[in-house]
This record gives sequence, structure tokens and C-alpha cells, in this order.
Amino acid sequence: MLKTNKIYSQRAMNIHRSGPVFWGWYVVFSSFVMLTVIYGARYSFGVFVKPMFAEYNWPMTVISLAASINLLMYASGGVFAGWLLDRVAPKWITTVSVLLTTAGFIAASFVKSPLGLYLSYGVLVGIGSAGSGTVACTASIGKWFLKKRGIAIGIAAMGIGLGTLIMAPLAGYIVKSFGWRVGFLCIGALTCVVGIVMSQIFMGRDHPERYGLQPDGEALPPNQSNPHPHDGTVEKPSLKPILADPRFWLLVVCNMFAVMTVMMTFVHQVAYATNNGIDKLEAAATLGFIGMMGSGGKFFFGWLCDRIRDAKYSAALGFLLMAVGMFLLYRTTNVFMLYGFALFYGFGYGSLAPVTPYLISDRFGRQVLGATYGLLTFFATGIGGALGPIIGGFIFDKTGSYKSGWIMNAVFLLIISLLILALKPNPKEG
Repeated sequence: MLKTNKIYSQRAMNIHRSGPVFWGWYVVFSSFVMLTVIYGARYSFGVFVKPMFAEYNWPMTVISLAASINLLMYASGGVFAGWLLDRVAPKWITTVSVLLTTAGFIAASFVKSPLGLYLSYGVLVGIGSAGSGTVACTASIGKWFLKKRGIAIGIAAMGIGLGTLIMAPLAGYIVKSFGWRVGFLCIGALTCVVGIVMSQIFMGRDHPERYGLQPDGEALPPNQSNPHPHDGTVEKPSLKPILADPRFWLLVVCNMFAVMTVMMTFVHQVAYATNNGIDKLEAAATLGFIGMMGSGGKFFFGWLCDRIRDAKYSAALGFLLMAVGMFLLYRTTNVFMLYGFALFYGFGYGSLAPVTPYLISDRFGRQVLGATYGLLTFFATGIGGALGPIIGGFIFDKTGSYKSGWIMNAVFLLIISLLILALKPNPKEG
């Protein structure tokens, strides 16, 4: 026992020798960079919709189905990725996932049929991004922090907004100047380089207990032995009680409708704006503005979660702001109104990435965060997210407009902003 505790003391010393900064913050940094690239690439798909529509004259519903398949694969892969992340360090999970994502974008540049688009962007990019996106990154961060969990996840999640801010206009410029095929190739190359570097350098450690530390970098008291003295592993709770808990399903329903509005909006917003006479590049730039506001929202809502009595109030506020944004999009007739929508919707949308894993960890425990978040993502993104682009395309094909879809989204968001308030705390918290 004495020898084992000495090993953990040495591990704790080694992890601090990696620099004056607690290793968890390196995980935050790498997650921020990876989310910037992965989600910037995924959320740029709306820029490619109209050029493919113009070249092949495929129905909008056919193209939208690729985004829905992508989300379904992303959600399905998230369950397995989350399960793995509760058991091993994320290094090779994220590396393999980045390679799959890269292969998907490169293959998408050669598609000549809907099937090719479904297999490349839909299947490969969807599965690849599952193991290198929010499930992987937030689950990894959640293992390293407790008191600063909200702000840590919020900072990393800001990468999603930054990626949208940078890559949507960049993709729009490349597509406008060189064509959509070159756009897919460039995104694939960037994803490969950045993703592999971050994975291999910073994602090789799983949780602080393995190194004789507590979350947030606090060392174990001198008279206290390591709580897991044999191998540094942490017991993995079963998912059975979580599946039987009504609170989990309440989170599923709220996130399912929220993600449905997000994906319908991201896929069809650019086409809606150009149909209203707004320049294509300006329309694509508003996706970037949503990303910028989303980054601010992620930081704010992550910070707020650490400071209020219950993070469910952060979630309710975020949903409400998204509903206001949807109403403004319905009323949009010019670029200024479009930016007004992006301001409210983007800031509210920023609540999803930090608040959802925070609530999961708070209600069910951080050591099962990966599996639980992956499972919630399967339902929320696999159902809600996959249906969003299809419903948006169907509404356009039937009515020639997206306005009915925006009103529907606003109503759903208002409902879930009230529904989330019914989320009960843990029994011990009253």
C-alpha cells in the first residue's frame, strides 16, 4: 500500500512538472481548438447546399437528407465514443475520428450522386465528428474539473462559435471563388492537420485521480491515500438507473427540440437569406456572426452555471433567447434584420454546449458523463437534429418558403424554456 501511494505521489509530481498550469487546462485548450475545426467544418454545410442544388438540380429535400444522415451517424457514434471515454484516455479515439472526418470531406469533393453525398458527408463525417466533437471534449474536460466545470466547458465550447465565425465565411469565399468541390477538399485538409496534432499532444491523459490529484488540480491531503489505490481507475456507474430516471428523459426532450431548430436553421438559413435578396457572402457571414455570439454565450452560460443555484435556469434563459431569435428570422427582409436574428439566436444557442453536460454531470455524476452525454446526444441529435434539416427542406418544397418552419421553431423553444424548469435536483439537494 505504501509503495502504491508513493507511485501516485510521483504521478502527481510528474503531472505538475509538465508546467505551472494544471493539466486539465491543456485539455480545455486542445478541446477548444478541435471544436473550432470540427464544428466550423460541419456547420459550414449550409454554404454548399445552394451550389450543389444549382449544379445538379436535386430537390432541396435530397440535399438536406445528407445533413440529417450526418447527424444520425454523429448521434449513433456518440453513444459508443462516450462509453469508451469513460474507460480510456481520448487520444486514439479522437485521432481515428479525425481521420474518418477527413476522409469524408475529401470523398464529398468527388460526389456525383446523392448516394455519394450520403456516404461521404453523411456517414463518414458524421461518425468521425462523433468521436472528436462535444461528447469527446466535454466528457474529457468534465473528468478534470468540479468547482470550475462550467467555465472550463464554456471556454472549450467557445471553439464551436469561433469555428463557425471563421470557417463559414472562409468556406463561402472558397466556394464562390473556386467551387464547392475545392471547398470540401480544403476543409478536409485543415481538419486532418489540426485534429491529429491536438489529439496526439494533449489528449493522452484521462482523469486526475490516476495521477493522485483531485479535480481542479487539488492534491490529495498528505494523510489521505489515493481513493483508487490499485490502478488509478474510477468506478463506472451503470446507465440502468439513469435510463429509469425521468430527469434524463426531460433533458432528452428539451435538447431534442433545441437541436432540431439549430440544424434546421444552420442548413437552411443561407438559402432563406439569399431568397430574400441578401448577398450570398453576407448570408454566409451571418453564420459566422452566430458563431461569434455563440462563443460569447458559451462563456457566459458556462460562467453562470458555476455561480447560480441550479444550472437549469441557465438552460431556460438560453432557450428563451433562441425563441426570440427565431421570431426575428421570421420577420427578416434585409441584412440588418438577419444580423438581429443572429445576435439573439447565437447568444442563446451558446448555452447548449456548456449547460447540457453541466446538468448531466450535476444530476448523474462526472464519471459517467461520457456515456450519459453520448446517449443523450443519440436521442437529441439523432432524432431532433436529423429531423430538423428534413422538415426545413420539406416545408420549402411544399410552400416555397421557410417562414412556417421558423414560427414552428419559435413555439417549440418557448415550450422547452418552461419545461426545463421542471428538472428536479438530486434528492440530497432537496
